[in-house]
Amino acid sequence: MRYSVIIVAAGSGTRMHLGYNKVYCRMEGKTILEHTMRLFLDDEECREMIIVTNSAQYIKEIDLFEDRIVLVQGGSSRQESVANGLYAVKEEIVMVHDGARPYLSGKELSALKQAMKTEQAACLAVAVKDTIKQIRGDYILHTPLRETLVAAQTPQAFKTELLFSCMQKAIESGYTGTDDCSLVERFSDARIRLVKGSYANRKITTPEDLF
Repeated sequence: MRYSVIIVAAGSGTRMHLGYNKVYCRMEGKTILEHTMRLFLDDEECREMIIVTNSAQYIKEIDLFEDRIVLVQGGSSRQESVANGLYAVKEEIVMVHDGARPYLSGKELSALKQAMKTEQAACLAVAVKDTIKQIRGDYILHTPLRETLVAAQTPQAFKTELLFSCMQKAIESGYTGTDDCSLVERFSDARIRLVKGSYANRKITTPEDLF
């Protein structure tokens, strides 16, 4: 299954206290972004990798570039960065992945691709371990059933035309979603297939996540 992947790498890394984008932090001799890219570079079905970044100076340090890789300027928000990346997509299927999520395995990627053979959208997710509380201010309102909750991960995969249409509607209405699936949920009737993820596929957000 041919696909494009948008790797969102335009953050500022504020919570990492680095003074620069965290995806260019080195881990085991390579940048986090390099680790994130490697799985897709090794997959022949990934025909296009779109790196959305505001840190072009750090890109020069990466020695992985080839014809499949396209650089796109990041936006002022994650959603705007994904929108910028979508304009460069050439394949009928697109995945959107966090640049700071380098622990994705081939097993999860294969499961996501398998789902997209029959679905319009699919999302990696894991069961929620903690009890979640709905709150208002400083008070608890409700405890939803944990069995009905999952924690969404990336990559999230879509028919390119579907995500592009939903993104345009979100921009026109001034809506900002918390992830890409939320746009499809709000602006289409497409069902999103749940694909079992892994707790190891964590996003690096704070210094503690490196260990």
